[in-house]
Amino acid sequence: MKKTLSIVAVAVLSISILAGCAKSKTEAPKTETKPETKTETKTDAVTTASIVDTPEAFLKAVSKDGKWIIATTKDLTIDKEIVLDGEFKNGKKDKDGKDIIQRKIALYTQDDKKNVTARFTLTAPKLTVNSPEARIQSGTFKGDVYVSAKNFQLVDAKVDGNIYFTNEDAKSTFKMDTTSSVTGKQELKK
Repeated sequence: MKKTLSIVAVAVLSISILAGCAKSKTEAPKTETKPETKTETKTDAVTTASIVDTPEAFLKAVSKDGKWIIATTKDLTIDKEIVLDGEFKNGKKDKDGKDIIQRKIALYTQDDKKNVTARFTLTAPKLTVNSPEARIQSGTFKGDVYVSAKNFQLVDAKVDGNIYFTNEDAKSTFKMDTTSSVTGKQELKK
């Protein structure tokens, strides 16, 4: 009997100690987990959006040091050339388990069911697209677009201007859905 009580007492004490040491899922990370946090931050940088509402923030977000998706929250006018640079992963994997490369200028807001709730206009004299797998989505770009990268897309978007392709690869891989439009020319211009 004493032996059984001792075993039960040790078990209860062990469970109490383990329960007291367990970290709550909602508890903030402790100082000793900083390396883990840095890794998560790097991963989050791949999958998060850069939400912008100023020309300066937009220009920083489209740089090679920006994010994969640049989302505006209002109409923006930028008085100089915009250059979309860098290769970015969107945080998803393809059917073979490889990271998906993508870059998006999102000129809209959406609700929790991904319905577009507002569309915005981005105005600039020129937008140069150097990022592969880039798209403009659900808004309007006013100005000329120069595409050097493969697989540029317009998705539910309008270009109020011309699209010039700087090479045959960029031109032959360009796609535009039925809700998109271009008011000007679409031509190869080296």
